[in-house]
Amino acid sequence: MNRRTTRGRWLMAAAALTSVTLLAAGCSGGDDNGDTGTGETGAPAAEGAATDRELVIWAGSQTPITANFNPYAVGVLHLANGGIYETLFNYNKVKDVDPTPMLAESSEWNADGTELTVKLRAGVTWNDGEAFTADDVVYSFTNETAKPSYLADAKAADDTTVVFSFDEPAFANEFAILGSTYIVPQHVFSTHEEDTGESAEGGEIKGLIAWANAESPVGTGPYLLDTTSNAAYTAKANPDYWGGAPKVASLRYVGIDANQSAEDLLTTGQIDWTTMFVPDPERITASGAYGYVNTPVDPTVLYTCANADLGCEGAQTDVAVRQALNLAIDRGTINEKAFVGLAKEISPTFALLGRDDKWIADGMPAESPQTADAAAAAKVLEDAGYTKDADGFYGKDGKPVELTLTSVDGWSDYNNAAKLIEEQARAAGLKVTASTISWNEFADARVSGDFELIMGGVVGTSIADPFQIYREWFTGDYTQKVGTALEPGEWNFSRYANDEVDAAVATASQTNDEAVKKEAYATVQKHIVEDLPYIPLVVNASQTFFNSTNYTGWPTEDDMYMFPPSWQGPSSGLILSKVGGTE
Repeated sequence: MNRRTTRGRWLMAAAALTSVTLLAAGCSGGDDNGDTGTGETGAPAAEGAATDRELVIWAGSQTPITANFNPYAVGVLHLANGGIYETLFNYNKVKDVDPTPMLAESSEWNADGTELTVKLRAGVTWNDGEAFTADDVVYSFTNETAKPSYLADAKAADDTTVVFSFDEPAFANEFAILGSTYIVPQHVFSTHEEDTGESAEGGEIKGLIAWANAESPVGTGPYLLDTTSNAAYTAKANPDYWGGAPKVASLRYVGIDANQSAEDLLTTGQIDWTTMFVPDPERITASGAYGYVNTPVDPTVLYTCANADLGCEGAQTDVAVRQALNLAIDRGTINEKAFVGLAKEISPTFALLGRDDKWIADGMPAESPQTADAAAAAKVLEDAGYTKDADGFYGKDGKPVELTLTSVDGWSDYNNAAKLIEEQARAAGLKVTASTISWNEFADARVSGDFELIMGGVVGTSIADPFQIYREWFTGDYTQKVGTALEPGEWNFSRYANDEVDAAVATASQTNDEAVKKEAYATVQKHIVEDLPYIPLVVNASQTFFNSTNYTGWPTEDDMYMFPPSWQGPSSGLILSKVGGTE
């Protein structure tokens, strides 16, 4: 395997950690020439009227809140990512549309994908009054903490032009460059490169990741930090924001220790914007005070420890057992009973249905079966040499199929789904036992590979292309042998490795030709649909509630201009720049 342990990859993992954590929290409660710009000259202007009414946000933070507004830090608070620090573009996770220009106005690849030229927005200033220039962008990509392994160099051609160069085609890293790297001020961050601190585990950390940036963070975004406490932090509108001063004068981000507590505050009108799992959303929206959207994008799956040659043990290492379990699952019932009908159908290709349909190869099933087929499951097992015992359960060579399916204690929807799968598997002759474990046990098991089946989530791609999932969740480059902890940035918890998948993903990474990518994806899909290292269940709900009585400008079903969760950076910053008061 090609080990690529770099600080840049660690930072990509830190950025993704917010999505993974909040995915878990939800369970508990450009064109052909490579130009990705839209040609627009600014972000959408703020809508509605100016208002002094404080906008209260719960983005999943718990108490005590620790002040940290450093986008390089794992513990960075939500306001920093989008509200204070911005990216070059904003990508809409729920729609196949051009990205919104932010600190950049346009970008263009050269023919072979080894050079990306980005034209920056002119006239932007940092909130301390200093001018934003190409040197800040270069620094944001080349400082020792942030530089990604795939980047050969970044240079400022002039004050508003940056040229990124790569040793090999880097089309696949476009989103990482343009949409997920926060741009920081060189004149501030360069003075903290020698900072030291202590990690959550008690070890020493050094460099930019050690700096909390807790007082007066300097960014280009629409808001300025105002106050912080253990229970909340506040922000005020940036009057000199390049997109125009936000209409909402002040924000309050609150810390809440349980989803039920947050739901109670939402029900009584004490939270204005939040994204959380609520089994009965009509109870919140019935009065008409709140708007609501459900934007499912993140797959819920069964992680299987799949490859015996990488140290996995258990009956699930036999692909026939995984295939039979896949056929035994009644997804329609699971959605109805465990996810109260709020989830959506999943594709075994891991393309997001409705957004990524063009990437599903001919002959591949677009959707996982919604009903159980015990007879088909039995045939798969019997063709593979399994026989039933006197109790009606399958085994082979005198060894019964007995599997443990774990989910995190307190994740009621996942726990309920696991119990349903236990029942459905047994009806097909597979003995699966559902049990719950603590979050720490869950995290340790998937990182070490010490499990048989886990109910878990996959972070959906932020652009209309499943490449990120294919590379990071299905290739041998992103896993380790069982017993060796996955490194930060490695998401292949299933310990799945297939040479043909790895080669196809490598081919897709080096092209911007849609036909070539589709051919590579056909190879990937052929294997993952058959091998099922992750058994697809549903695309889980992502429910966002917003105060539509006192504020306007939210993403809605009629105008889904950006992925709406309150915890999602950098898109939350763009939403905050658009929201205004009602007349």
